Amino acid sequence: MSRLLVCSEKDLPSVNMKESLLSFHGWEDMGSDGSNTYLSYGDTVMVTIPDMHVYHEGLDSEVEKFGVKVDEVIVMSKHAAASGKPALTAHPIGNYHSNDFGGRAQTLVKAAPALMSDALRHIVVMNDMPDTQTCFEVTHHGPYLEKPTFYIEVGSEQTHWENKHAAEILARVIESLDPHPEYPSAVGVGGGHYAPRFSEVVMKYKLNFGHMIPNYQLEDRDDEDIVRMLKDACEATETKLVYLHRKSMKKPEERRMSALIASAGFEQISSADLDPISEN
Repeated sequence: MSRLLVCSEKDLPSVNMKESLLSFHGWEDMGSDGSNTYLSYGDTVMVTIPDMHVYHEGLDSEVEKFGVKVDEVIVMSKHAAASGKPALTAHPIGNYHSNDFGGRAQTLVKAAPALMSDALRHIVVMNDMPDTQTCFEVTHHGPYLEKPTFYIEVGSEQTHWENKHAAEILARVIESLDPHPEYPSAVGVGGGHYAPRFSEVVMKYKLNFGHMIPNYQLEDRDDEDIVRMLKDACEATETKLVYLHRKSMKKPEERRMSALIASAGFEQISSADLDPISEN
């Protein structure tokens, strides 16, 4: 697999992650396409772009025109939150509805369930910063790419973005990735933006999460729109399995979601259907 790492010069944690990665071992200078610069190490290529990644549409196509094969993409990024709580997160990208922050409206980018789920497992284990949230975020924002992509992020405000140790943790996570594609992949439905249940499940069970649809995307939506989101999420995750965060919903809404999942031709699963990850 050829892995593309994306660094944005306008994103401080992104630059800090790049600096950490460069300090681990030697990288080969591959040159520039006039705008982006390229480095490689083994099957990994790191591209540095001058603009903000979230609005850089079609970057994977640019990279392939430069002559680099791309199988999967990891974007190194900052995470902003009004809470100001320190966080290390990972999430898939795309837009269920409007495209206020890059990408295409009502369009999801292919997920990288095995790689992203392994990233979260490593984040949780490698994090040594007290009071730092470690979790998935649900699907949101751009850019649009054709290749399976996820974001890995340092949050949530300026003092955290300046924290080079936080960036080093995520750089070591990237270096340590050892995904389990043999685990089944699922779409997560329900819960909040920080996907606590899906984050918990992926740490305990042999399951990889791809796209996630939070409750706020479901509110005031008709059945047709919800089925569209389910179909888009499952297609972009390459699965027919849906994990419903039932406790995040009132009973009538849970029953409605279960019925819509079944009507769309997908299989609803729960933790009882999953094999636990061995502690050995």
